[in-house]
Amino acid sequence: MFGLLGKRKRPQMLGIDISSTTVKLIELTRVGHRFRVEAYAVASLPQDAVVEKAVNNIDEVAAAIRSVHGQARTKNKHVVSAVAGSSVITKVLSMPAGLNDEDLETQLTFEADQYIPYPLDEVALDFEVQGATAGRTDMVDVLLAACRRETIDARVDALEAAGLVPKVMDVEAYAMERAFELVKPQADIDDRATVAIVDIGATMTTLSVLHRGKTVYTREQFFGGKQLTDEIMRRYGLPLEEAGLAKKQGGLPDDYETDLLNPFREAVVQQVARSLQFFFSSSDFNGVDHIFLAGGVAAMDGLSGLVAERLGSPVSVANPFAEMTIGTRVNAVALNSDAPAMMIACGLALRSFD
Repeated sequence: MFGLLGKRKRPQMLGIDISSTTVKLIELTRVGHRFRVEAYAVASLPQDAVVEKAVNNIDEVAAAIRSVHGQARTKNKHVVSAVAGSSVITKVLSMPAGLNDEDLETQLTFEADQYIPYPLDEVALDFEVQGATAGRTDMVDVLLAACRRETIDARVDALEAAGLVPKVMDVEAYAMERAFELVKPQADIDDRATVAIVDIGATMTTLSVLHRGKTVYTREQFFGGKQLTDEIMRRYGLPLEEAGLAKKQGGLPDDYETDLLNPFREAVVQQVARSLQFFFSSSDFNGVDHIFLAGGVAAMDGLSGLVAERLGSPVSVANPFAEMTIGTRVNAVALNSDAPAMMIACGLALRSFD
């Protein structure tokens, strides 16, 4: 179930991203070298159904999953979903070359006890052989990943309660890495580039730094678009749903831009700058070649330009569907509007093509 890797041939799967405030679904097919969006849907979650990326109310999450599956009008029930990177421990270990999967698993389970601060019977493990160990022909580097079973089980239970069949539980950082391959053509970068993807959700902002297409750093911060929604509710006395709609569609009083929107944009820039500074100070990197903005806040008017101006790096708003064809069941306008927030769901759906 906890499968970072496409070791086995699997059926076509729906990508379902369960975040703090929404459930998002994507179904992809591939014709030749081109992907096609067959189904897409988004449903809101009640407050506190998911807290700090942990499922808190299985019934409420299951109801939202049923909603997106119904909206999508797909017969497919096989699902790939993900846990947050912060709930996963990863470690690269050197192992003797030539071991089969079964022997590797036995050896890694023995080794894992040294690195994982939980009893092993409470943990799900997975691994992937990365390649030969530098300077050693008799050893291979193996990526070991571990996650507490209760974290995985809560998501699996919600998916099953919605009548779906979870096939793979991935990690959000790896889904983002896969989705990066889809947005890379939007930037003038080569395969050796160092790229920052800043995913600004409702309550959480996640920085992923990729070098040569592989994740080298991730950091989560409690900051997101809900802070602006809360300010709108307080200032104008609107209920949550109306405040969220007004933020997206406009129609707020004249002082909204100067008093709320501009300060929020400034706060986003500061969060991005601070996250990158943490990365630079903890690594040998001192710059990035490109910044992609993802998440619900990414397409906010003027934000990408402000980030580019302040940080001195080229900035793009991520759209994983830019090179895809769109199926007849999909509302193309709504999909385009939600595209920056669909990176993880899209990266999950790509698992069908490993």
